[in-house]
Amino acid sequence: MPRPHPLVDRFGRIHTDLRLSLTDRCNLRCSYCMPAEGLAWLPRDEVLTDDEIVRLVAVATERLGITEVRLTGGEPLVRRGLPALVARLAGLPRAPELSLTTNGIGLARCASALREAGLSRVNVSLDTLRPDRFAALTRRDRLPDVLAGLRAARDAGLAPVKVNAVPVRGVNDDEIAALTAFAVENGYRMRFIESMPLDAQGAWERDRMVTAEEILDRLGERFTLVPVGREDNAPAEEWRIAGTDAVVGVIASVTRPFCGSCDRVRLTADGQLRNCLFATEESDLRALLRGGANDAVLEAAWRASIGGKGPGHAIDSAGFRRPDRPMSAIGG
Repeated sequence: MPRPHPLVDRFGRIHTDLRLSLTDRCNLRCSYCMPAEGLAWLPRDEVLTDDEIVRLVAVATERLGITEVRLTGGEPLVRRGLPALVARLAGLPRAPELSLTTNGIGLARCASALREAGLSRVNVSLDTLRPDRFAALTRRDRLPDVLAGLRAARDAGLAPVKVNAVPVRGVNDDEIAALTAFAVENGYRMRFIESMPLDAQGAWERDRMVTAEEILDRLGERFTLVPVGREDNAPAEEWRIAGTDAVVGVIASVTRPFCGSCDRVRLTADGQLRNCLFATEESDLRALLRGGANDAVLEAAWRASIGGKGPGHAIDSAGFRRPDRPMSAIGG
């Protein structure tokens, strides 16, 4: 099979990482993501089928040079038949590395099946270790399920198991060191993410965002951090905790943007291609698929979308415009 021509934008960035949303639905109602009553979910006939997902990933890997696929949501574990879909993606001629971002609920039941199907690793969102605070943040009393899911992922060999937390001032920023100690003790890899203006309510406030600098200051009060840098084009800057093999990462999307090395492209659950998390325009691959387009047409549409990618998200600029979709409808 000939080597695919790279997916390159006008700034010379080569795109190899696809974030693929499997659903916009979620079984939590995190206060920084969506309102308590939830959102109007996509009609099921608008969501890509397994066959459509497999075909688009085949085009991405065989024609565009995509080598990594992160399955996201909403909450991807609520999609029925997920292990079977993972197995089909893992069986492609140019099978990508497959990972998953999840809230961890239900992971204890399927971690082994996902590993056997071909999933390599997982990222689990966990913003607090306090049951009362977890219930307040997510509007669901499910912390034991998340902790069980983390253990199951580790035991199944979905390594490294990464724990993602979004510190919010006055909400959970007092747990930065505690979450890191928990990850070190259990063999997980901790990552902190600056909060971004992607909530459905439009309630994001810049002054409630805990910056990367503040996160590192809090960590420095308890741990000695040794800089590791950034792994390839990964979004997280990383530090090793002295005296251990543990690594902690910080994703500073707002204060230290890494747009200049971005290698990611996103596909929503309803088949809309986005060349940036904060894109204000989308390319409708679902319409092309269902209209009978061949692989060459799909490839051309993909390349055209990436060709129009801008230099960066410009969150801190006066001209920044929020995307119309919230994070749960875009995919992490």
